[in-house]
Amino acid sequence: MLQGIDVSNWQGTVDWAGHAEAGVAFAFAKATEGGDWTDKWFARNWNGMRESWIVCGAYHFGRPKGDPIEQARHFLGVIRSAGGLRRGDLIALDLETNDGLRPEQVARYARRWCHHVERHCGVRPFIYTFQAFARGGHCAGLAEHPLWIASPESPRGNPPVPGPWRDWTIHQYANSPIDRNVFHGTRQELTKLGFHPR
Repeated sequence: MLQGIDVSNWQGTVDWAGHAEAGVAFAFAKATEGGDWTDKWFARNWNGMRESWIVCGAYHFGRPKGDPIEQARHFLGVIRSAGGLRRGDLIALDLETNDGLRPEQVARYARRWCHHVERHCGVRPFIYTFQAFARGGHCAGLAEHPLWIASPESPRGNPPVPGPWRDWTIHQYANSPIDRNVFHGTRQELTKLGFHPR
């Protein structure tokens, strides 16, 4: 299994070269939240991962009460401003809050966000979520998207798999002092799930 991490503005400066030397093979950095917020560290993280030969991933923290198309456009624009997508780069939607909406409304938001992103850049986003949220119906219709499951209470590489999925792809198994993940496969298999120029 490949070792990975995920970061956001909470981590501040990240020593990407040090993480690469320690065996980190892939990472996700927070890019955006909602329709107008940008992580001020994203561009630095995006380029730091690339310079350290770490498989690059970007994620959007979804706000289901907002417009999913507006949020998707903002997310893709921030990635373009940071240097854009290259072969094998990964995309994820962080789906863990309902903003007071019903599960079916949250799931519809997520499907529309993912559809827009996939249509415009050809990458099928990962869905980052946790067991109770998915089992509550908030991820209905997303089974075709790779599951990135947050389950730090589970043994590494052995998380529970909530419906609508039948298997996991990335397991976030630790969240202190940094979020740590494993990918269920090889580097080549991981990059196949990422961007490929048309």
